[in-house]
Order: sequence, then C-alpha cells, then structure tokens
Amino acid sequence: MVTGMSLPTPTLHTARLLLRPFTQADTDAIFALHSSPYVLRYWDAPPWKTREQAERFIEVCRQFEQEGTGARLAIERAADGVFIGWCGLFRWNPDYRSAKMGYCLDDSAWGQGFATEAAGAVLQWAFDTLDLNRVQSEADTRNTASGRVLEKLGFVREGTLREACIVNGEVSDSWVYGLLRREWK
Repeated sequence: MVTGMSLPTPTLHTARLLLRPFTQADTDAIFALHSSPYVLRYWDAPPWKTREQAERFIEVCRQFEQEGTGARLAIERAADGVFIGWCGLFRWNPDYRSAKMGYCLDDSAWGQGFATEAAGAVLQWAFDTLDLNRVQSEADTRNTASGRVLEKLGFVREGTLREACIVNGEVSDSWVYGLLRREWK
C-alpha cells in the first residue's frame, strides 16, 4: 500500500543503541549480515549472493520512506558505532493504524537484549509518533529466540501460518504475533 505521504525515517537512541536511517556506507555491513547462512537459517529468503542485493536493500529503504510505507533503521552499538543489524516497520497503513515489524541482528549480537531494546524503541516511535493501534510480526516456529523477544515486548502469539515459507527446499511454519496499543507498556 502506498500512503501518498512520505514517512521520514527517524533516528532513535536507547541506552546502548543508535537506530538511524541506512546510508550507502552500510552496504558492506548489510551484505555481510544477509549473506550469512547461519543468521538467515530461519529467514523467509535465502542468503544473499551479491553485493548488489545489499545496494537494492538500501534503495528499498529509501522507497519505503518516499512512499510512506515503512521505515528500516540500521542498528549500531552506541559504545563503538559497530553495525549489528536492523529493525523496521513495513506495510504501514495510517487508515488502519497498523504496520508489520521485522528485525535481523548479527549472531555476535544475539542473547544480549539488543533485539528487544531496538524493537522496543521502534515500537515506542510507532505508537507515540505514528499513532498505531496494532503492530504485527512473524517468526519461524523454529526460531524460539525471536518468539521470546516478541513476547518480552508484549506481543501475543495469535496463530500459526502453516507451511508459510519454503527456503532452500525446506518447508516451515510461521507464528503470527500481534501487539495492540492498549497492551504496550
């Protein structure tokens, strides 16, 4: 859905993170993240093979902003400025006051609360600035760590999309999670 209005990508700060718009300087880092078979083992697309895919990702971030359909933010550790992943909203629908949320972090950043912290900042922006009523997210049913992140944030598992994806010939199910404005802390 194209909203007809731009959606400026914000810069958000947390205790340990800086979330900011992507730039061309992020091309190598986003390629490294999305070309890792280990990081993407539960992803709904195969690992990237070419740097051009990273360039396209950054271009799509700009398109989201220009079309008003979402915002993807690069995540850096505030302490050292190292890129550790991204978090964002997509399919923003101002009429329904809803959007979907996704994130992807480098395995070196797993298990430290960074995904919860980054997604929490994006959710705060979504509910406060965009006045959303609902945010939805999905996680591969094998990715219990991502499910825990969403549940820590207050998401409720609402159902299972059976055989939702086939990646590298492997069929997988996805859990659907929803978070309503009134449930947000």
